[in-house]
Amino acid sequence: MSVVKQERSGAPAAGVDKNAFRYRALRDLKLNKYVYLMLVPVVAYYILFYYVPMYGLQIAFKDYSPGLGLMDSPWVGLKHFEDFFHSYYFGRLLRNTLLLSLYDLLFSFPASILLALLLNELRSAAFKKTVQTITYMPHFISIVVISGMLVDFLARDGLINNVLAWFGMEPVAFLRESGWFRTVYISSNIWQSVGWGSIIYLSAMSSIDPSLYEAAKVDGASRWKQTFHITLPGISSTIIILLILQIGHFMSVGTEKILLLYNSTTYETADVIGTFVYRKGILESNFSYSSAVGLFNSVINFVLLVLANAISRRTSDTKLW
Repeated sequence: MSVVKQERSGAPAAGVDKNAFRYRALRDLKLNKYVYLMLVPVVAYYILFYYVPMYGLQIAFKDYSPGLGLMDSPWVGLKHFEDFFHSYYFGRLLRNTLLLSLYDLLFSFPASILLALLLNELRSAAFKKTVQTITYMPHFISIVVISGMLVDFLARDGLINNVLAWFGMEPVAFLRESGWFRTVYISSNIWQSVGWGSIIYLSAMSSIDPSLYEAAKVDGASRWKQTFHITLPGISSTIIILLILQIGHFMSVGTEKILLLYNSTTYETADVIGTFVYRKGILESNFSYSSAVGLFNSVINFVLLVLANAISRRTSDTKLW
């Protein structure tokens, strides 16, 4: 209270350390009170829907029974984790999750950067806006509609097979053969996200000093050299931040989309940890076991996020914290 009174009076009282955390915090709160006021609903949302539900994580260490309730269900320690690690499906689930995430990182992530670089080189504003509109549109389509379109297009009598038949090729059961699932999943991910993902990179490119390009032109640098030596370094911090965030979701592949596209014939390449949690938790009502698997997934994601940020901090000046 004394600090606030001193602020109201315009000067701190004698003996008050202006560098003390409490003094600086109260001063900042007073100066930016409206900003903090706008922050309150966001903080409340995260506390209510993200932190409070963490209380329920304890069922991963219990043999939860709805009849006994959360508090009276018996503790079983790491039993559900051990059952998952020794289960027949553990190897397949881990392999599919890692491969789908790795392919997504290798192909989908650079696709947005490449599209942004190409759009940045376009000189026709009308053509640029047309390409942007066409590539942005899939992002606004519901994942259910996207999956429905894929099922129709990839059916044996669908658009893709009709095109293949026109070239004299045999029809392919894309969603019935496990060997095609990863290709379908990654290519549809690129189609759905490449346009929206390029917006951030285009925004980062707009902040690059135009005088750098003018100086490069005077020195005779080609468009390729300008892209490689000016544009890419100019957006490198944005690329690194988005890459760290992507690695933080490495184990959380698009479960909803896989659930809508996969079937028992494609489990060998399509079944991931997220879909396994859904089947165990929702369909079989094995809440404790599915919570243990989900907690394992989240811990791996958290460790990967911390490692990626630490590596970025050591090798560059860009970091999340």
